[in-house]
Amino acid sequence: MVGLEMNDWKKIGLGLTGFGIFFSFLGIIFFFDKGLLAIGNILFISGVIMTIGVKPSLQFFMKRTNFKGTISFSVGFFFVIIGWPVIGMAAEAYGFIILFSGFWPTLSVFVQKIPVIGWIFQQPYLRSVCFPCPCKCCSFLRP
Repeated sequence: MVGLEMNDWKKIGLGLTGFGIFFSFLGIIFFFDKGLLAIGNILFISGVIMTIGVKPSLQFFMKRTNFKGTISFSVGFFFVIIGWPVIGMAAEAYGFIILFSGFWPTLSVFVQKIPVIGWIFQQPYLRSVCFPCPCKCCSFLRP
């Protein structure tokens, strides 16, 4: 399992990604502070690149299916840097959802296995609203 080994670059990358999320959260809490949001974006992007590597990052962001999300995230990053944080964060949020929409089924399984929170998300109504079946095979069960 070579891909799951944790070397120093991946540890630093995960730390940078975590700090990027933290600074972005602080920037949103402090009424879209453009300095904190810019620092958060730079740390997040550099952390992702260090965690998965330069070549896999370029392959992921330049994939044809992810191109719309990459452009939206990049435009949002540019707007945050030039000082329009609300418009930039809206564009980044849209790009983030488009880029990482393939990971929602994995995230739903992970969230449902967390001890207390998982029990809440396993309730039938909340499961059908938050985590619909990605293959649409059971769509006839929902109203």
